[in-house]
Amino acid sequence: MFAGLPELGISNGEDLKETLTNCTEPLKAIDQFQMENGILLPTLQSALPFLDLHGTPRLEFHQSVFDELREKLMERVATIAEGKDEDRYVKLEELLEKSFPLVKMPSIQPIVMQVLKHLPKVPEKKLKQVMADKELYKVCAVEVKRQIWQDNQALFGDEVSPLLKQYIVEKEAALFSSDLSILHNFFSPSPKTRRQGEVVLKLTQMIGKNVKLYDMVLQFLRTLFLRTRNVHYCTLRAELLMSLHDLDISEICSVDPCHKFSWCLDACIREKFVDAKRARELQGFLDGVKKGQEQVLGDLSMILCDPFACNTLVLSTVRNLQELLSQDALPRDSPELLLLLRMLSLGQGAWDMIDSQVFKEPRMDLEVVTRFLPAMMSIVVDDYTFTVEQKLPSEEKTSLTYPTTLPETFSRYIQENRVACEIGLYYVLHIAKQRNKNALQRLLFTLVDTYNDMAFGDIFLHLLTGHLTLLSDEFGSEEFCTAVFDNFLLTSFSSKENVHRHCLRLLNHLHQKVLVSYMETLMKTLEPPKQFSSQVCVCPSCKLSHPH
Repeated sequence: MFAGLPELGISNGEDLKETLTNCTEPLKAIDQFQMENGILLPTLQSALPFLDLHGTPRLEFHQSVFDELREKLMERVATIAEGKDEDRYVKLEELLEKSFPLVKMPSIQPIVMQVLKHLPKVPEKKLKQVMADKELYKVCAVEVKRQIWQDNQALFGDEVSPLLKQYIVEKEAALFSSDLSILHNFFSPSPKTRRQGEVVLKLTQMIGKNVKLYDMVLQFLRTLFLRTRNVHYCTLRAELLMSLHDLDISEICSVDPCHKFSWCLDACIREKFVDAKRARELQGFLDGVKKGQEQVLGDLSMILCDPFACNTLVLSTVRNLQELLSQDALPRDSPELLLLLRMLSLGQGAWDMIDSQVFKEPRMDLEVVTRFLPAMMSIVVDDYTFTVEQKLPSEEKTSLTYPTTLPETFSRYIQENRVACEIGLYYVLHIAKQRNKNALQRLLFTLVDTYNDMAFGDIFLHLLTGHLTLLSDEFGSEEFCTAVFDNFLLTSFSSKENVHRHCLRLLNHLHQKVLVSYMETLMKTLEPPKQFSSQVCVCPSCKLSHPH
């Protein structure tokens, strides 16, 4: 407990023990020890007996003086560090040399840690001593740990890894939330709100202004994204940069070539729309990638692969298509639409680009613009024609029935092209948001076969189940239940546990609206087999298993 005192020429308990063992007059020896090791203030000696008369133990007095002096010294250390003196760090290093031998003493340790914290470059020997001692490493300030981490990637990785795991768990929990709503879904929190999350704040604090640590975290995120294909790592990459931007950490923002692009995109995500002015800015960044700097495309693609960015780009695409329809214009004539497709294509090619290390924008399939989008717009026209027909007086109506098939080009492209599939899925969400039952029933069956099974991904199913709550009354019809469950969700629930869980989320919310006879069949069908995880449990209200 008092290790280090003899090194500084200060007596400790062992010295007192030796003195008392070898002396002939213990009381005199104690007085002598107190004189030599007490507070060396002549005027104090005459005042101490007054404390004795008040029954105040000497230990209590000395402890209170010590605590006061310690606080004053710690304040003085901070004042010196924040001052302008050229030799301020020399003074702190001298204090560190004197105090470091006592670093294991609990009462002195805070002073040593305060000095270490305020030194921009702690002597290497001291850093190694702190790193080698688990207890010291645990209590030292993050400013000191940064200096240790920047030369110890494995140790930094051990600190960061649990936070990255926690982040993914939180994102996946949000996708499987039992709250189904179109107003409060995965994409509802604003970018600034998301950046207040525990993991982002902790990582931002751990990095501070240290570019080397920032680069390490980005490398961890790239590696994990490659290993798992989990797009939430792309979200964290963007959130981390913008969190440092919020704190005005110019040391990092000024050297990250993606900073201005991310800043502009972040504003679009906040509005959930890419307007014409910002579209021009984003295009300027992409067109401005110089020869020899193509590697930045890897980071830009990862930022565009963030589901929040993708959500904004596709919502903007659907809105752009609606405007084109109202103007009788073609998709290929819209520069804004072509830019949105270019960014979608770059974002969705992120994994391939980082994996292959070939930093080149993926070539966009022009037929998405010239064939797929017109086919999708023809579906909108079909729907509009039928709606107008229904409003006509009976004598003017024709025998027009609602179309049940889809253009072959539409179905083929959502199977074969990643960008087309993403747009097609969001069009389905757009139809559900409009409560358009006929169009939804027409489209759902084609989602059984989509590019890379994107229709059975958690993000789309999370959004679709929320949107379906707007059509809750339609679940009283067997025809609608068949379209949603038999023709789409139940086609893959047995092979995909996540689909099973999303079915149960939906039914947990809507079970009172579902046709009773159909509900009984669903209960038997959706009873989870034994090999399914413990993430589903039986709900007492609807007697159905559903996700925790």
